[in-house]
Amino acid sequence: MTEFEQPMRLCIYTDEGAQAGDERVVDLVVRRAWRAGLAGATAHRGRTGFGSGKAVHEHRLFGIDDNPPVVIEIIDAGERLRAFASTLADLRDIGLITIEQVEVIRRRPVHDRA
Repeated sequence: MTEFEQPMRLCIYTDEGAQAGDERVVDLVVRRAWRAGLAGATAHRGRTGFGSGKAVHEHRLFGIDDNPPVVIEIIDAGERLRAFASTLADLRDIGLITIEQVEVIRRRPVHDRA
């Protein structure tokens, strides 16, 4: 992402218990974003939330039946994010995907991947 591209934020809403085969959806999405060469991804674990399914996802005391909401944020150029979002169609436990324009005020230099 260069300083001349229009930065956007892709938000992917799911829950910690969401699975795709034997893998957690959150881990799979972040790994796919890394492989796609996107600028970065961060997964935020929420305390409580619900979506269109109306099931409340929440963190419970002692982790018993724990299934809190998770939001994965990825910032990059809009066309790259839209292309990436289209690759997530096979993941049925994603509740919502949004994209919005952001203003980047500081960006660390890109480091080579190990």
